Amino acid sequence: MEVLVFLFIFAAMKQMAKTLYNYVFLLAVQAVLLLSSCDGNNDPVSPNHVLPAARITQTYRLESAKTTVHVMEYPSSDPFGKPCMLSGVITIGDEVTKDVPARGMLLYNHYTVYRADQCPSRGNLAVHKMVTGSGLITVSADYYGFGVTEDKQQAYCISSVNAQASVDALIAARQLLKSMGYQWNDVLFNAGYSQGGQTSMAVLRLVTEKYPDIHITYTFAGGGSYDIPETYRQFIQIGTTAMPSTVISVLLAYNEYFSLNIPRKDVFVEPTLSHIDDWVLSKRFTREEIDKKVGSGEISAFVTPTMLDLNSDLSKQFMAAFEKDNLSKGWSPRKGDKVLITHNRSDGAVPVVNAEKMYELFLSKGLNVSMKSNDQPDILVRIEDWGAWTLFNLPAHETGALMFVTATIAKVCDELNIKPWFTITPEILGL
Repeated sequence: MEVLVFLFIFAAMKQMAKTLYNYVFLLAVQAVLLLSSCDGNNDPVSPNHVLPAARITQTYRLESAKTTVHVMEYPSSDPFGKPCMLSGVITIGDEVTKDVPARGMLLYNHYTVYRADQCPSRGNLAVHKMVTGSGLITVSADYYGFGVTEDKQQAYCISSVNAQASVDALIAARQLLKSMGYQWNDVLFNAGYSQGGQTSMAVLRLVTEKYPDIHITYTFAGGGSYDIPETYRQFIQIGTTAMPSTVISVLLAYNEYFSLNIPRKDVFVEPTLSHIDDWVLSKRFTREEIDKKVGSGEISAFVTPTMLDLNSDLSKQFMAAFEKDNLSKGWSPRKGDKVLITHNRSDGAVPVVNAEKMYELFLSKGLNVSMKSNDQPDILVRIEDWGAWTLFNLPAHETGALMFVTATIAKVCDELNIKPWFTITPEILGL
């Protein structure tokens, strides 16, 4: 059966995914299935400034997926903490009606995207389409820098900013759904992989610290960069990264939104230095395309020698900013919160030390955490070396996503007390 599931996953990815990342999350939903206009400048905001209420700006049908999509704008805040409107989506499968309550909600936190049309409100809904049949309503934020804030630089991997966008999207979605007459059971899944995994963990932290009335049934986080300082330290020590665009984007975002004001020429070398606006910030290219343009995963190929020296004043400025958004320190989930963290030890895009640091944090807080599935802990940190699937041309980071999916299936099914709602057929397998 496991072989059939994997064949199904690959066939679906092959037919529907445009990028390796799309492969991963298309997969995540097919198998798991269980699983914005914003003022980003520094102008003062009037104390009397009141943002509009959350509103639906577009509703359309995905007939082939039997899903209704509601694009929304909702009040939130920008990376500087100033009020702004952000955008996102609510998707509802036809099995949920105003007379038939949803089984719950899935707060889906999207992975790394760069091209403008890859955000949820612009139609990147592979995950949402495949949730149809689950009885779950999905809610997704675009994050700052996409959707109605497309003209702004994204707050890439600033977990606190993206978590706030997601939680505000959830709050707004619940208000809008209630006004439309929908009902749902008190089940909330909080899930994402890669940047989405980091955001999922940050959502759990934010809810734990500031939203006592929001209860998350289960948090699923895979392949996430929870400890940015240690992640950068690892890249410098190892000297390479599987995804140079992500390292570049982290440096750009923290420089911008932590107001470091460091000239780009002090951080980047050519040819990356002269092409940052075009390659990375224009929102015209995918991650794979940007990585190809950078041309090398060698860290020295795109950052300055000063940035390679962790003892330099320049590096210390960045590291201090990274520490301010470090998820592996300074907090603890509520006792009894259920969490699944998975990580591929071979991951060359997000070092496995991130998952290890989260395990150490939860262990130090006296929580019921384990790395052994048969212990049935509240918090399971599953770290294994799954390598890369060369047969399917999937690097280790994407392979880790497949394992994240399979590890999550049983847990979500148990929570919903259902079986997977898709059927493996010759047509789906492409036979």
